[in-house]
Amino acid sequence: MSKHFFGDTATLAGRSLRHIARSPDAIITTAIMPIAMMLLFVYVFGGAIDVGSASYVNYLLPGILLITVASGIAYTAYRLFMDMRGGIFERFQSMPTARSAVLWAHVLTSLVANLISLVVVTLVALLMGFRSGAGVLAWLSVAGLLILFTLALTWIAVIPGLSARTMEGASAFSYPLIFLPFLSSAFVPTATMPGPLRFFAEHQPVTAIVNAIRTLFAEQPVGGELWIAVGWCAGILVVAYAFAMRTYRRRIS
Repeated sequence: MSKHFFGDTATLAGRSLRHIARSPDAIITTAIMPIAMMLLFVYVFGGAIDVGSASYVNYLLPGILLITVASGIAYTAYRLFMDMRGGIFERFQSMPTARSAVLWAHVLTSLVANLISLVVVTLVALLMGFRSGAGVLAWLSVAGLLILFTLALTWIAVIPGLSARTMEGASAFSYPLIFLPFLSSAFVPTATMPGPLRFFAEHQPVTAIVNAIRTLFAEQPVGGELWIAVGWCAGILVVAYAFAMRTYRRRIS
């Protein structure tokens, strides 16, 4: 790793963040769909879904937070694709900058933008009646898990951002990721699902992450749920990072 890596990454991340600051509609747009979905499920479908004694908005919010990240990373893939097509990567490679600094700058920008969107969605949920007596440690645990999840999905987004042939293809990969929470415990308890679907829902990563966040918000003992969720996020992050860096090296070689 170049000794200039951290400085170059910070400089380029600042460039990307300035672009977002000049066009905040990107963050607003990525937050609108999860908020609209939350309004729809709470006020239209919520009364018909039995989640026990908890309010439905409390039950729903963890899944909406994951959908917020999944919709936000599509913009990361789009920005990467546009930079690749515009020759930005080649231009920076001809300068005395660390080779991977451009890529990491996009990843850090994605993290910051998604965290802002998550805060906006959480504030709307509070206006809708979401309440949690969780302590500081529990909130920090939720934040850490969401950061890890965001990094994992961002590195997945890097792959189509670097390799897609069209702008639509660069962002279309996010659709299955947005749909995946619907096949989990994010919206309804998995006990209500038919056998094969229930098995899939109970053993996919979204359910583990949603359950861990929901338990932390509810001030209940987390047990092994948190470590299963962390394991899923870390495993996806490692695999996605390896494939993304391999794709990046092949594109700039």
